[in-house]
Amino acid sequence: MRITKYRTELDTNRHNVLVKEAAINYVCDRMDSPQLVVKMFNDVFGLNRMAEEYVYMLALSAAYKVLGVFEVSHGTVSMAVASPREIFIRLLLSGASHFVICHNHPSGDCTPSKEDIGLTVRFKRMFWFMEIIFADHIITDSGYYSLKKTTFYKVCLFVVLVSGLRLWQMYRS
Repeated sequence: MRITKYRTELDTNRHNVLVKEAAINYVCDRMDSPQLVVKMFNDVFGLNRMAEEYVYMLALSAAYKVLGVFEVSHGTVSMAVASPREIFIRLLLSGASHFVICHNHPSGDCTPSKEDIGLTVRFKRMFWFMEIIFADHIITDSGYYSLKKTTFYKVCLFVVLVSGLRLWQMYRS
């Protein structure tokens, strides 16, 4: 499989366009498990060796084939900011139907912070309404933590479904 890293630039009309930064052949057909995603980010981008927080987005097809990789934020030793708008632009430009957020904790502690959990809840809610599947939020360093593999993620999905039901009921009235 070809792993291609993109960035966005503005064209002459000031519209976002994808620009290929780099591409590498990688031995894996699908990115359908946290282990595979973490291994790819560590092998290709050295995410587990970064001294500051980096946030990457993996844009995927419905079959979990990689459509592109995007660095969406580079922060400090203890935080990085990920904007839903910037992620949404990249998802639409790449034609993704699924995506994974993966970032590192240079401290070596992969436990999600309050901000990591808040971001996951917000993204799960937002992208569910847009029918783009937020497949996982993975935190990595010496090990990894997949929020999808926790009870929290199931509670988050329930909150999203209840919110959607409330909006649908408001729309009907």
